[in-house]
Amino acid sequence: MALASEQVLGWSRVCVLLLGMGWAAWMDHKTRRVKNEHWMVWVKPAIFLWCLELIAREADWTIYLTASAVVAYASVAIIGRPTVSDIRSGNKLDITVALWYLVSLTGVVVGFTKYGDVNLLDVVLGDEVGMAALYWSTLSGLLVIFAIDLGWRLRMIHGGADAKALMWVAILIPNWSTMPVMMDYGDELILSLPPAISLLMWGGVSFLLIPFILMVKNLYQGNVRNLGDIRMFWHSTIMPIDEVAKRHVWLLTSLVEMPDGTIKPYHKTRAPRRTPSEDELTKSINELKQHNVEYVWVSYKLPLLVFLFPVIIPMALLGDITALILHTVGI
Repeated sequence: MALASEQVLGWSRVCVLLLGMGWAAWMDHKTRRVKNEHWMVWVKPAIFLWCLELIAREADWTIYLTASAVVAYASVAIIGRPTVSDIRSGNKLDITVALWYLVSLTGVVVGFTKYGDVNLLDVVLGDEVGMAALYWSTLSGLLVIFAIDLGWRLRMIHGGADAKALMWVAILIPNWSTMPVMMDYGDELILSLPPAISLLMWGGVSFLLIPFILMVKNLYQGNVRNLGDIRMFWHSTIMPIDEVAKRHVWLLTSLVEMPDGTIKPYHKTRAPRRTPSEDELTKSINELKQHNVEYVWVSYKLPLLVFLFPVIIPMALLGDITALILHTVGI
């Protein structure tokens, strides 16, 4: 059976998401860094697919420029924002970017004059149709990028690569209309969360599996030897002390002086608030070695992208996680 244009777009977006996010997750896992060049490359197919969707839906020029405004807002995280002094200095790149902002903003404003006379409740519930619905769906991308940017600045989203990845997802999948969701939620349930935010929520679900994985790993390796180890084995693991400096981990074992004057290893249950420098880590390791400590408890530094990648297919097929939960419990 031939695929409809919406299905082709949807599966194309899923494939691009798997490739782009998979590559980024691998780099983040190996080096804890994803260069801006990665997002500069992968935003091109994202914009191309969005343009194809707007062409298929016969969008007018104001909606194209509104989509451009979403991309322009997200670009600040990669190329920065030109200032008045930069523009006055005659820098061609800054002038070009400023004109891009101005033209995109013009589309947003003119689009609002054409499609602003709607009931916002109808827009939220999906009852609005036609160009007005498409305009507001596109405009909502600005709110998604704003929420991601705000979460990054407030440190709710810790890594810059995580925030940029979510912004990229917001451009690649601006709405659910083309996604190959196979779950039937009925006519009364609306997929309310935008795809980028839903992917973040799906990633949180995969993060909840980590304690169970660590418990099985520690029990299998025999790392639980006494009652004190029970408070450690669900969020950390044991590692040879010589491996600590080579791995992306937080050292949880330190030395503490007992009341009788003896020095014994002590295992902290929480990672440090501030990541120690290489010199501080080396000093801690050497002190432990001087007291014949060969194995230590460590907590893995787990990047968010590693949790986002494996939930792409469940999100694509099952849709918004909040809708899935509400449907499961019968609400």
